Amino acid sequence: MIEQKRVIGIIPARGGSKGIPGKNIRPIAGKPLIEWSIESAKKSVYLDNVIVSTDNDRIAAISEHAGAGVPFTRPGELATDTARSVDVLLHAADWFAERGQRYDIIVCLQPTSPMRTAADIDNALRQMIESSARAIISVSEAEHLPQWSNTLPPDHCMKDFLPPEVINIRRQNFPVYYRLNGAVNIAETEYLRMRESFIGDESYAYIMPRERSVDIDTEFDFQLAEYLLKGR
Repeated sequence: MIEQKRVIGIIPARGGSKGIPGKNIRPIAGKPLIEWSIESAKKSVYLDNVIVSTDNDRIAAISEHAGAGVPFTRPGELATDTARSVDVLLHAADWFAERGQRYDIIVCLQPTSPMRTAADIDNALRQMIESSARAIISVSEAEHLPQWSNTLPPDHCMKDFLPPEVINIRRQNFPVYYRLNGAVNIAETEYLRMRESFIGDESYAYIMPRERSVDIDTEFDFQLAEYLLKGR
């Protein structure tokens, strides 16, 4: 609880994963991937409840063993490749509300962000309260300038790859760009319901360092995260 507001941490972890099969429970630095997120959530000062929303029995068993609640099985229509994260989160909030447990704030913690710490969760929540924001979204400095990126034609010709005004410009002369890192997304429950997104006019960024912003989507990401976790 923070400022008399009840807070639920939700870790969405469906069983299907095309990029890295079974990645949510794949061992990394000595424990299943999802356990890193559960541990950071359990250490948070402000989370009143930590649950995993999953459709998979194996994920559920590992999550419960790690100390998270798994109060329901996620409906099949919310466990597809096309299901929206916001619908998964609101389904969990509504499940509790129907049973007399209402949460004012939802904290979404993707299991693919194992570098995120309890301090990140709590600092983001404090920032939300202190800035009167209705949502907080974690970001990190972009590794590559968007001005130096483009698509390629079928023949890979780079004739029009960069606009003339950015050619030969030093990186230091560009402003700092940030990217969404997926580690900590927070919103008032009703704001999320109204916007159907964390991003809105009353949403603000929580800046995290690159070393805690690895979002595992590929085998390389997995190996990088494992290297960093072992060196922690």
